[in-house]
Amino acid sequence: MDLQLKGKHVLITGASKGIGLACARAFLDEGATVSLIARNADTLREAADSLDARDRIAFFPADLTDPDAALAALNAAEGTVGPVDVLVNSAGAAKRAAPSELTPQKWHAAMDAKYFTYIHMLDPTIKRMAERGAGAVVNVIGMGGKLGNPAHLAGGSANAALLLATAGLAAAYAKQGVRVNSVNPGPVLTERLKEGIAVDARMAEAEGRPAPADPGTRMAMGRVAMPEEIAAMVVFLASAKASYVNGANIPMDGATTATVV
Repeated sequence: MDLQLKGKHVLITGASKGIGLACARAFLDEGATVSLIARNADTLREAADSLDARDRIAFFPADLTDPDAALAALNAAEGTVGPVDVLVNSAGAAKRAAPSELTPQKWHAAMDAKYFTYIHMLDPTIKRMAERGAGAVVNVIGMGGKLGNPAHLAGGSANAALLLATAGLAAAYAKQGVRVNSVNPGPVLTERLKEGIAVDARMAEAEGRPAPADPGTRMAMGRVAMPEEIAAMVVFLASAKASYVNGANIPMDGATTATVV
């Protein structure tokens, strides 16, 4: 299937690892040119070096919690590669904490880490897309925005805000040729998840208790998702084949959360 992405400029935040890096690889496979953005210059360079089609890759380190840094990265990407046709937001993750440990500062930190890292890039990019009359945005958010998990209240609230922003911006810019959608993964087998599993196992051994179960056992499909599976949906939503998909928030936890809203 030709997704008609050849030659398109795709800007991906959080692109140095995990889902963001998998998205970069998937868009390159479709013939797109990709701009990678992440906070750490060294890991970003390593990510770029790990990808094929090096002539279609540019990268720009930026701290997206700073709106000026986000705008500077966007300007640099467009100045180097050209106007952004597709924006994929995959940067930022809020730290988990028990409700009793939350403070106003931690609530703010969660919004900065997840919500504003998206908004700071999304706001100027979508306005430029609207001026040109075309564009697609895909926000990688997470199922935490639909579930009141006591251990993820601050981060989940940031996710919920992004779900609303996705739906609202899709409606606001639809007539100007811009589509905005999101995918909401559950657990995904990224390095971050692997590290968490290893830490849990070491703690259990030190405390003389059984090792925690594989997180996949809690999932309806018996396993967690692979980054490439999330990336495949992102690429489809960004493509012309999804031309009438707009304002959608698509769950990707393998039906573990059986919900219709």
